[in-house]
Amino acid sequence: MGIVDRIAEPWGTRTPYGPGQRWPTRVDRHLEPGLTEADIDRWVQSASVLHSNGDGLDIAVRDGRIVGVRGRAVDRVNHGRLDPKDLFGWQANGSSDRLTTPLIRRDGELVETDWDTAMNAVAGRTKELLEERGPSAIGFYTTGQLFLEEYYTLALIGHGGIGTNHMDGNTRLCTATAAAALKQSFGCDGQPGSYTDIDHADVIALYGHNMAETQTVLWSRILDRLAGPNPPAVICVDPRRTPVARAATVHLAPRPGTNLMLVNGLLHEILRQGRVDERYIEENTVGFDDLRQHLEEYPLERAAEVCDVPLADLREAARLIGTAQRLMSTVLQGFYQSHQATAAAVQVNNIHLVRGMLGRPGCGVLQMNGQPTAQNTRECGADGDLPGFRNWANDAHVEDLARVWNIDPMRIPHYSAPTHLMQMMRYVEDGSIRFLYVNGTNPAVSLPELHRIREILSQDRLFLVVQDIFPTETTRLADVVLPAATWGEKTGTFTNADRTVHLSEKAVEPPGRARPDLDIFVDYAHRLGLRDKDGDPLVKWSTPEEAFEAWKKCTAGRPCDYTGITYDRLRGGSGIQWPCNADAPGGTERLYTDGRFWAAPDRCEAYGRDMVTGAPVEPTEYRARNPHGKAMLEPGEYLPPHETVSDEYPYLLSTGRTLYHFHTRTKTGRAPQLQRAAPEVWVEMSGADADRHGWSEGDLLRITTPRGSVTARLRISAIRSGVVFLPFHYGYWDTPAGHEPALEGRAANELTFTDWDPASKQPLFKSGVARLERVEAEDGTPSAAPTTTASEPVGVTVPATRGGPDAEATETPDEGELR
Repeated sequence: MGIVDRIAEPWGTRTPYGPGQRWPTRVDRHLEPGLTEADIDRWVQSASVLHSNGDGLDIAVRDGRIVGVRGRAVDRVNHGRLDPKDLFGWQANGSSDRLTTPLIRRDGELVETDWDTAMNAVAGRTKELLEERGPSAIGFYTTGQLFLEEYYTLALIGHGGIGTNHMDGNTRLCTATAAAALKQSFGCDGQPGSYTDIDHADVIALYGHNMAETQTVLWSRILDRLAGPNPPAVICVDPRRTPVARAATVHLAPRPGTNLMLVNGLLHEILRQGRVDERYIEENTVGFDDLRQHLEEYPLERAAEVCDVPLADLREAARLIGTAQRLMSTVLQGFYQSHQATAAAVQVNNIHLVRGMLGRPGCGVLQMNGQPTAQNTRECGADGDLPGFRNWANDAHVEDLARVWNIDPMRIPHYSAPTHLMQMMRYVEDGSIRFLYVNGTNPAVSLPELHRIREILSQDRLFLVVQDIFPTETTRLADVVLPAATWGEKTGTFTNADRTVHLSEKAVEPPGRARPDLDIFVDYAHRLGLRDKDGDPLVKWSTPEEAFEAWKKCTAGRPCDYTGITYDRLRGGSGIQWPCNADAPGGTERLYTDGRFWAAPDRCEAYGRDMVTGAPVEPTEYRARNPHGKAMLEPGEYLPPHETVSDEYPYLLSTGRTLYHFHTRTKTGRAPQLQRAAPEVWVEMSGADADRHGWSEGDLLRITTPRGSVTARLRISAIRSGVVFLPFHYGYWDTPAGHEPALEGRAANELTFTDWDPASKQPLFKSGVARLERVEAEDGTPSAAPTTTASEPVGVTVPATRGGPDAEATETPDEGELR
């Protein structure tokens, strides 16, 4: 057993292994100071909810409180490992500023009230607007952090009860492009690959995916492969020198906004060298001739020039991809939040299709998620799509869902595509949406062009309901605030990025009068009087397990088939990957192993979109092109970014995340070890750019775009020249200190602009321009950016990021503790 400072060493100790071998077990554990295993009253099964990896863990309970966590050695996802957010984030549950009682706005102020008053206000305003204006006046904006059972209940209420088309999740900000790219290529959402592909791959390509910081335990798995015999080659596409880039065989740092050009160039070279599986293409795909012809315009030399990447590096990356025997690829926000997001992500799918690299160990693509339950948001229809991956444009699918819900099909809105979040904000802005129910998310920090978002959410004519666990920048604007229970205080299931379903059991009681989200939604449905065709309550369940059993019926025969999963099967062991049914009782590790896809016209989840205009493909056009349901090779036409550098705005601006925080720090800002590791916003710039201005590490800079300004201290890093980076986590409230307004002008989304990918409708947080000026010269104090991450300083020595004694965790390299 070892003791490691897991702030200073986020990925823990190496346990090397070779190709085809089982990833060794290492059980990580952190308890409150002074406690040992012998002091724990009970361990409660759960999994992590501060990233999308889905690490299996157990919650330590003593005297009715959560006092620590340990990894589950038996879990297929993490084999016992935990990351810093897993190890320390649970402390937020016990923070003294939890929301514990409902609040309602009276005379301009939020005051405490009882649940009846609060819920009657919410349901009453809903009924008024339904009578006055109809369902289109009602909107729902949810999260990627609830449980499956809660999303499904919300989708039933919104789509089947109220009948609104205005429902989306903050998954629109992180995983909408993943879903769009999977639908575009394979006809359906759902990740083809599995995390275990890391165990077999000889080449691993990460496109805009800083896995070391966003899925830290999964990166540990790659690090252990790299430390073992016959390690894989790693290709990293990222303008920053991330930990992934530092470990990579080839690091491609393209100019932001040119991802599509880069992947087109790689595809051109792969085809030019004949590195394709002709038989697989012929038997399993459509569109290859069009793709080949399109790619003639994208020779590698052109890609090198447009992307400003060395031609030799591009050639080496193409060689590695083209000669791989087992190729694994992952894609995340560096592509999803950038210019031409869907088109670029689809080209990664195309690489796997032309190489025949799907459905075998080590051969998979993972269009990754950013949030822990983003997959459930999409499966359950809480992001606007229909539950069970049904196609809103297919009447038979709508009728089938109506059968499951026992309602008239016309009650389910399917007259047009579901309304995406940014369009919903416009509807609120113009007054057509008058009621917005926000739960588990903080749009007053996370959405682009924040001054506009604050104005939209502050309108007197908008009735804003916010359901959350802490006061946030968004709850301050609400008309009603509903205090929710959180992870560890309620029971439910959630599904990670490789389709692994976990059960999270209730460990402790929620504080005060806080209630589980499921209970609040069921209460809301009953107060609205929602009924099915027979006059029975539309929502027929009251417990999480009852909701799960209802969800299983909704998934029967669908791609995300849960019918073989039960709470009992999830207890005591590992998670189970869907589809899990009579044909696959143990779950399904990889999709499309037989080259069959969910792309047939009568089965597909979507008919696709034009990736330049976003226009939906007509069903007749889809049927003519793909009558047999093969995978689709979709070309992508490169177009220049909407904003380009100028004398006034000479820098390209990118925003993103850091290892120690999750989203707007609602939870991680209240975990002392995590907050100390990254306490305040910073701005990254290359050494060459800093030298040209005469600036130094720690200088206070003002970053300005056409939308606004932010001040942050300078970190000189290995980011490519001409690009600056801001983490987006930091809002206007200091946490965990309390509710005092923080210094204005530190939220990165003050600077981002209101634009989105035409196909996925995902906002473009990594496409914009900026200028910088120095406000104050440094006084010998460096920026507070971590040194262990992509913000590692160059050319200057600064104090190393460490956690100290209270950030120590034990690492046990066997399963003895749990046996």
